[in-house]
This record gives sequence, structure tokens and C-alpha cells, in this order.
Amino acid sequence: MSTIRSVLFFISLLQCALKWPVVCDIRLIQGVNSNMEELKQIIYMFNEDSSKICFNVRTAQWTYATNMTDRNKKIMINEQTRKANYDKLSWRKVVKYDWQLMNDTNLKRQIKFIIISSRASLSDEKYNEIYYLISEMKDIYNKIRICPFDDGFDEKCTLQLEPDIKNIMMHSRNPDELLHVWNEWHNKVGPPMKNKFMRYVQLANQAARMTGFADAGEQMYSLYETENIEYELEDTWRTIQPLYKELFTYVRKKIISRYGPDVVRPDGPIPAHLFGNIWAQDWSNLKDLVLPYPFAEKLDITDKMVQSGFNALRIFQIAEEFYTSLGLKPMPPEFWRYSMLERPKKKTAQCTTSAWDFCNGIDFRIKQCTEINTESFVSAHHEMAHIQYYLHYVNQPYLFRDGANPGFHEGIANAIGLSIFNPSHFRRIGWYKNGTDNYETNINFLMIKALEKLSYAPFAYLVDKWRCQIFREGVENMNSAWWDLRLRYQGVIPPSPRTEQHLDAVAKRHIPADMPYMRYYVALLLEFQIFESLCSAAKHRGQLHSCDIYRSTSAGQILEDALQLGKSKHWKDVLKILTQGKTDRLSSHSILKYFEPLHAWLKIQNVKEPLIGWNSSLEDTYLYHPVVRSTASILSFKSILYTVGFSFLLINII
Repeated sequence: MSTIRSVLFFISLLQCALKWPVVCDIRLIQGVNSNMEELKQIIYMFNEDSSKICFNVRTAQWTYATNMTDRNKKIMINEQTRKANYDKLSWRKVVKYDWQLMNDTNLKRQIKFIIISSRASLSDEKYNEIYYLISEMKDIYNKIRICPFDDGFDEKCTLQLEPDIKNIMMHSRNPDELLHVWNEWHNKVGPPMKNKFMRYVQLANQAARMTGFADAGEQMYSLYETENIEYELEDTWRTIQPLYKELFTYVRKKIISRYGPDVVRPDGPIPAHLFGNIWAQDWSNLKDLVLPYPFAEKLDITDKMVQSGFNALRIFQIAEEFYTSLGLKPMPPEFWRYSMLERPKKKTAQCTTSAWDFCNGIDFRIKQCTEINTESFVSAHHEMAHIQYYLHYVNQPYLFRDGANPGFHEGIANAIGLSIFNPSHFRRIGWYKNGTDNYETNINFLMIKALEKLSYAPFAYLVDKWRCQIFREGVENMNSAWWDLRLRYQGVIPPSPRTEQHLDAVAKRHIPADMPYMRYYVALLLEFQIFESLCSAAKHRGQLHSCDIYRSTSAGQILEDALQLGKSKHWKDVLKILTQGKTDRLSSHSILKYFEPLHAWLKIQNVKEPLIGWNSSLEDTYLYHPVVRSTASILSFKSILYTVGFSFLLINII
């Protein structure tokens, strides 16, 4: 047996040396028990038991989400705790075995997923502590209330993130009010979490190192099963950046027109409170300021839906017909029986739209408080794409019932969204009379998509870049590190001075909630890559943004072939299927192709601008960087001494 082990170990080393597209998992924790038949039975039982436990958890979560009572919340927490305990015990069973000896590649792959996605290497006390910390941070986040701009009395400080803060950021054009709301939210959410977050980082790193990773960031990236994934992503951002800078420059010009050069320098970064979004991640709410042709026909079907007497059921029936036109599956009876497609009248429900897999092979649902408007129409198609994924990989083992990598579910759903929300599709289903060659309408459409998609790219990219930097380098100067990245990648600065007492990164819920974020950047790339390939299969001719894959069974076949694999194959193999064999790498080529007409238009609009992009000054970094602030103070003091004639004192100033 020792000879076999040595050979397998040598092969694993050779694979890593050759940089095969797999994770070099020989470092991962493993035991000495060599009974592979016994380990196989453990994995079989894990898949069976996990499906049942998942059903109980989903049922409890659904019951609470659709009827938010204290009793239902308690039941949900109990079920989630049972699942966490079961996962922890299963992890500890598996790592007792020398699982690298497993010759069944499918089972070995499942074992690896059990190991790399858990923190069960921690002692029971620390395992409970880290999840309690996460729960505490989420509670702090959810309970934050801020004061309105016009009245600071404590009894009126009741504004919540949703819908109050989001609505103010969306609609207000008063820079003082926007600044007040931005400051209130960031000042109240960060400081109470800072010490908890620092302890969370410490525990997450301990768990990762005991599992075999350098730190928690490396553990997080291991889910992509690609040794050089960070470099691959960096390459894609480098090629998107010129287009992003053109958009940024045009938007800055419009913001200056609205708020004046005292608020934004003509060649500088933009303060974070002016984008119509509390995180400055989505600029869609700036449409009224930046739309190129405001009098052109709007791409909106809300009025037509209302006039036609649409209800929620009709919207979802149309969504289902889109998928069956591709040759994909109809929704099962349980979907129509149990889904929540409208806001309940006598219950308090979470209205965040979501798709649900109840892990029993028959029960799949959508929860949406549908409104009769364009947004709900598109959202219904998006969520049903997730259901299609669930339906197609339903026969895979529990551990393979997921997207091929963390970005695939959103990437595929968003690719469908590109086909649904465009002039071509609305024209084909009879709700848009004009052709798709109207220049003004097309540029407006692409600008709207750019404000949603392109503006999001650097933010989606930098969130986990920051998180991994903290895991790797430590918790000193966390806030300045956050704003360094915001300035470097987004051209965004804080609108008011920040210190290390703040922790502005946790203003984004995914960070205190321990939810990986790089998946959204990966999904953005996949969205356009998949869309271009499906359009090719549908034999689309013309500009990419005008493609509609409706009724293309060829496009549907490509989707079906990929969706049914779930997570059973490496994501690069699945991507190769989706791109019809053209590539297995993440690429920005398709997103650039999609926005080609807008890119050309932006270059013309920006031709007289002093700078495409932004310059950062000492004044910008002074806002948040303690080192720069202390240096600036010294320089300022020197200037004063020169002015008053005490230059002889300067020899003592560093």
C-alpha cells in the first residue's frame, strides 16, 4: 500500500508542476485510514442525508420568508443549526481517511468539496464562535437605523436601508442630503462591527490553515479549482478598464454639470455619494442625468402590460414559454402550486426575489412580490433560469447540485436576461413596434445597460480583492486599504474624511455576512460569453446587443448539455460546452463586443475631456489614509513656518 501511495503522491505533484487546470489539493487535510470502501459508504450516506436535511432547512426558511413570525424564525434557526452540526460531523469523519487514495474521480471530487467549503477544523468552541460572530454582525447590519436629513431628533431616526435609504439615494439630487445619508449609514454600520470583524478574520484564517490553505482567502478561491484564477481575473479587468474609463469620464462630466466643479474635479475621482446608490456599485439611477437621447422612445413595456390586464401568473407563464421555446423543461406542478408570485395580503414576507431548490427532486419555487412592470417581467425570466438549472442537474449527487463554479448560476440567468431585455425580443413578442436599427434608441439602451453592468465590474472585482488582502496581510489599516482599492479600480473616493475607526467595507452586507463576492464578477464575464455563444448558435446576424435567442432549439441544446452537468465537471469543461468548444477561459472579449457601439459613441463625447479616467491627488488620499494625512500635516506645518519666517526650525521637521 505504501508503494501505491507514493506513486499517487508523485502523480499529484506532477500535475501541480504542469499546472493542470485542477486545484493542487495534496496539501489539504487528510488522515491515515486507507479503507476506501468505508469512505465510499460515508459519501453515499452524506448525499442521501444531506438531501433530506436540505429539504427540512429550505422548508423552514421558506416558511419564515413568506410568513415572518418569531415562531417561524425560531424553527428556521433550529434547522439551520442541525445542518451546521451535521456538516461539521461529516467533515470530521471524512478527514480521518487518506482520501487521496480514492480511485473513483467523482467521489474524490465530492470529498474535496466537503473539505474545502468547511471550517470544521476549528474546535467546537471556535467553530461556534465564528458563526456567532457572523450572526451578530448580520444583526447589527439589519438593525441599523439612520436619521433623516431634515430632522435629527432621536425618536425620528427610523430610516432603514430598504426601502428608505435606497429610495433617497435613488431619487434625491440634493448633494447635502446625499452626503448626510451616506455618512449616517457608513458611520453607524462600521464602528460597531470592527472588533468583531477582526476576530472573524483571525478565526477564518485559523480554520483555513488547519485545513491546508495559506489563509481564508486562498480557501475562498479554491472553490474555482484553478490555481491561477486571480491572474486570469486580473487579465480580464485590464482589458475592460479602458471602456470603463470612457464611461466614467462621460458620467463625471454630467455630474459636474449637475453639481458643479466644486464637488468634482474635471480630472478627478467622483465622491461615492453622487452615484444614486449607497455603495456606488450601480449607476442606473443616474439615467435622468446621463441618458444620451432623453426624448427617444423608451424601452419599457410597463404600460402595455397594464393595458393588457396582466397579472403575476401571466408574467410567469410567458417566462415559461420562453424556455419551452428553446426546448427546455416546463415548470413542474409543484412550482405553480407552492411558489409565492405575489405579495401576501395577510402576512409579512421578505420580498427579495429568489429561486428555491427544495433538494427533493420535485419541489422548485420562486418567491417574488411581482409588480406589473418591466422589471418584474425581466426578473421572472431571470429566476426561472435558476429553476431550469435546478431541474437539469436534479439527478446529480447532492454535492454536484450547484453551478459549475460559484459564478455560473448568475452568469447563465443574466445571459438569458440579455436576450429578454432588448428591443429585438420586445418586438418579436409584439410589444415594441419600431425596428432595432434606430440609432438613438440603441445608444440609450446600451447606456442603460452600461450604467448597470459596466459600472458594477470594478466593484464586483475589488470586494474580494480587499477581503483576501485582509486575510493575507492582516487587519491593520483595513479602511484605508478599502479606499485605496475603490480609488484605484473605480475612481471613487469617500465624500467625507474617514479614519481607521471606520470600517466602510462592511457597509456591503456580503462582507459581514461572510458571503463570497467574486462570483458576481465571474458571473458578469460568463453572462456575455455565454450570451454571445448562444447567439451564434441561434444564427444571429447584426450587433450583439440586439440578439434574441427566443425559439432557438440550437441554443437550448447547448444550455441543456451544460446545465445537466451541474458541478460534476470542472467549470472549464462546462464553459467549453457553452462556448461550443471555442474556449475554457474567462474572457472580456464578449462584453467589449456587446458595448462596441457605445464605446465608439463615448469616445466622441469625451474627445474634449482633459483626461480619460482620473488622477488622484494628495487631497483625495488625505480623506482616508492615515499615513498621507500625517505627511500632509507635516507639509502644511512646513508651509506655515516658511510663511511666517521661521525657516530655521525646519531642520528639526521630518
